[in-house]
Amino acid sequence: MRELSLNVLDVVQNSISAGASLIAVRLRENRAQHSLSISIEDDGCGMTPEQVNAVTDPFYTTRTTRKVGLGIPLFKMAAEMTGGSFSIQSVPGEGTQICACFNSDSIDFTPVGDICGTMTMLISCNPEIDFIYEYTLDGRQFVLDTRTLRETLEGVPLNMPEVTEWIRGFLQENTEELQGDTPAAAPDSEGGAV
Repeated sequence: MRELSLNVLDVVQNSISAGASLIAVRLRENRAQHSLSISIEDDGCGMTPEQVNAVTDPFYTTRTTRKVGLGIPLFKMAAEMTGGSFSIQSVPGEGTQICACFNSDSIDFTPVGDICGTMTMLISCNPEIDFIYEYTLDGRQFVLDTRTLRETLEGVPLNMPEVTEWIRGFLQENTEELQGDTPAAAPDSEGGAV
């Protein structure tokens, strides 16, 4: 895949298919150490140890619509090609956590891409699921937690166009703020930035 955000999209789709009601996506970046980690954690149905062992095989999939499952194998390959690492932890009935660590100064590092657009789309297309998105850059961070957003909106659906536009703007502005070396957003009641 040409952008890591597309890997995130594919892995989160797996979480949705696994019946998750809460999915956390966390990006942690350290520019001085040239490191980036992306973790995706869900409370879905989880996997058996045998499934965890098989899931990195591109010829293994639980889907009936196709015979191969490339999402996780490609995510693993993208991390390992940079000299990084990949791990999966899962407990049946409790959920799954996937973590990919990248050396961002590697010539084989895949750009993150439009992660704000990916998260906006995931939230707006799955308004019944709660998402936590956390971006940490050099020790500073912001968080969008749809549970907090739901409380603020008092019943207004997350997939209303105005809400979707606000989510996209919130993610983009806070990302640009962190990447521009300005102070991180202060906590607020709308998006849960910290």
